Amino acid sequence: MKQQTDQINALRQGKRIAIWAGVVNTFMALMKGVIGYIFASPILIADAFHSGADIFLNLASSFGLWMASREKSDRFPYGLYKAETIACLIIGVSMTMAGTEILKEGYEKIFVITPYTAFPLIPIVATIVSSLLSSLIAWKMKKIGMLISSHSLIANAQEAFLDIFVSLVVMIGILLGFLNIPYVEGLIIMLIALMIIKLGLTNCWVSILILLDGNVNPDLQNEIEDKINRTYGVKGVSDVKIRQSGPFQLVECIIKTKPTIPLYHAHELSNRIEKSIYEDYDRIESVFIHVEPLMEHSLYAIVPIEGFDNEQSIVSQHFSRAPCYALIQINDTCQIVDIFFNEFLKNTMHIGVNVVKKLIQFKIDMVFVVQMGEITFSMLTNHYVDIYQVPEHSTLKDIFNRYYEKTIQKMGNASHSVNESLLAKETTTMSVKS
Repeated sequence: MKQQTDQINALRQGKRIAIWAGVVNTFMALMKGVIGYIFASPILIADAFHSGADIFLNLASSFGLWMASREKSDRFPYGLYKAETIACLIIGVSMTMAGTEILKEGYEKIFVITPYTAFPLIPIVATIVSSLLSSLIAWKMKKIGMLISSHSLIANAQEAFLDIFVSLVVMIGILLGFLNIPYVEGLIIMLIALMIIKLGLTNCWVSILILLDGNVNPDLQNEIEDKINRTYGVKGVSDVKIRQSGPFQLVECIIKTKPTIPLYHAHELSNRIEKSIYEDYDRIESVFIHVEPLMEHSLYAIVPIEGFDNEQSIVSQHFSRAPCYALIQINDTCQIVDIFFNEFLKNTMHIGVNVVKKLIQFKIDMVFVVQMGEITFSMLTNHYVDIYQVPEHSTLKDIFNRYYEKTIQKMGNASHSVNESLLAKETTTMSVKS
């Protein structure tokens, strides 16, 4: 709920800056239009119409953000975030049309020189004021647009940055007209027009991609896929899809887990992934995860052993205090992948915790033990590890045969309590001292 409230507040903040930009553009359009009329400056009047078009863009952006900030309803359960994208599309079309008109005006200006009877000081001051105000609008909208990931505000900011150069070009055109220098004014205006058209078409293309649920951010897609793959319990990720909805993203993906994972563990795993994504990405509005069992996948198991003797290795009576461990790969056959010694035997505290932390680095799926304490049992089950109980004095070969014959049962609970584990530790310590 808090996340949704923050998103709505961000959209409302964007709406306010768009309205503020519209007020400033209205002032600039009136200022340039009046001064252009009084001082007979057609190029300044044309720039006034250009600023007037910006008012429409600001209104479209503010309306889109206002629609997007509306609460979700039964008719619109996913919200109206795409209204902001539609506004961005309108802005892109308007920018392209405005650029086309400016391009025509620039072409006409190539062959026309505006006569001035006196130095056009006030028209030049008007263009300077317009540049300063456009700069203020551009930086403010870009800052808020980047903050809330609003494509329409970012598009308006791009247009405002271009307005700075357009105003400066208008000033140069007025000066060149005063000096009776041909061609340059029209050519510069045409260059600016082409830049406006390019920005407009880019905004149209991005908006269309978003409305058609295209992948507009493949880097984010790869980043999220890598993040999910690093989550313990995930055996693979497929079909990561990101839909842009206004300034927010909607994530869908399929994760693969081992076939034996219980339903409540699968639900817990997906919840943990969702929480992690929400915490790391503010602009992600929803996450949908579908869990599927990975059937064609090798399982990995840990067996505590007294010493290594290939398949004749004897299973240790203790898990955390075993001298060494065998890492087993299980598919059609069982293979011993690696053997490593228990480096924590010299410690007197938290041996079980340290052993589990070490073992889960191998992303194991199961362990085979004679007995296990509560803390170790809890830590392993919390990491989605299946725990199977085997008889005393079993060998690795016995375990392999029992596993394929399906005569090994899962441990439902720890075989001894924390107090029993502490007593066993004290007994072992006393034995070592004596």
